Amino acid sequence: MINLEGVRVKVPASTANLGPGFDTLGMALSLFAWLELKPAPKTVFRLYGEEMKGVAKDKSNLIYEVAQKVFDEAGVSVPELEISMASEIPLARGLGSSASAIVGALYAANELIGAPLSAEKLFEMATALEKHPDNVGASLFGGIISAVWDGSSANHVRIEPPADLEVLVAIPSFQLSTAKARQVLPDRITMEDAVFNVSRASLLTGALAAGRLDLIAAAMRDRMHQPYRAPLIPGMERILEEATDHGALGAALSGAGPTLLALTERGAGRRDELAAFLQNVLADHGISAKMLWLSPSTEGVRKLLPEEKIPFAAESLV
Repeated sequence: MINLEGVRVKVPASTANLGPGFDTLGMALSLFAWLELKPAPKTVFRLYGEEMKGVAKDKSNLIYEVAQKVFDEAGVSVPELEISMASEIPLARGLGSSASAIVGALYAANELIGAPLSAEKLFEMATALEKHPDNVGASLFGGIISAVWDGSSANHVRIEPPADLEVLVAIPSFQLSTAKARQVLPDRITMEDAVFNVSRASLLTGALAAGRLDLIAAAMRDRMHQPYRAPLIPGMERILEEATDHGALGAALSGAGPTLLALTERGAGRRDELAAFLQNVLADHGISAKMLWLSPSTEGVRKLLPEEKIPFAAESLV
């Protein structure tokens, strides 16, 4: 049965790779997007906030297209929608903006028609759309995700984030498309580099699952993608090498970038020192960046309760 009152959902941002886990590891972050879907006589869009500027307001809109895939899969027709969305997640910065939109649209559309599709089905649909499972898995299930995709099916394990884990992100003022960040990657890597990454990704997964924060620095090293992407983000190489000298447990490029992240232990101190280090290194290369302290989001996408507020009213239409 179609919910004529509509559905409101909240979906977290995500970071992918965490260094060595290329297209495999993802973590949900406490930065959010909100989406409301309602059946309507005619499709209309209400987009709020700076992060929604430039987003399509016709049926080529990603939210609309993804919602229709859910309806088609379920054999239900909802051709016209009222779509309202606000987001804190910056576009093309490596924080899973497209993945959060895909997951939010899949989940909201499914709820709108009575949730006939399972979470695992939504995960497979999201992965097929995004082409890798790490970001969408984190936004869908919350926490830390280790996942694989073989082109037709996806599997994942969810890891509860260590309670003391905090995340500092440095979000540069410029955008970097995933396509451009993938173009610089080699078609092949050496056996030595493959073993290096497999061993680090395995250690990182185990360390996060066991809460062994002392192993993160060694485990977050990567030879598969970050060395090739470093020229796209001036200052990145130094940050990855030296962040642990300024209080980080480890550092990595967030997804395809250009955002950089540092994992820290809550209450360990040196927060100001670490934030200043990242900011100053980027500034030395003429890059301004927004610094945010975030937590892993243990909750994935979910339907809002009737009494919960969404920030539509606090924002301006774009």
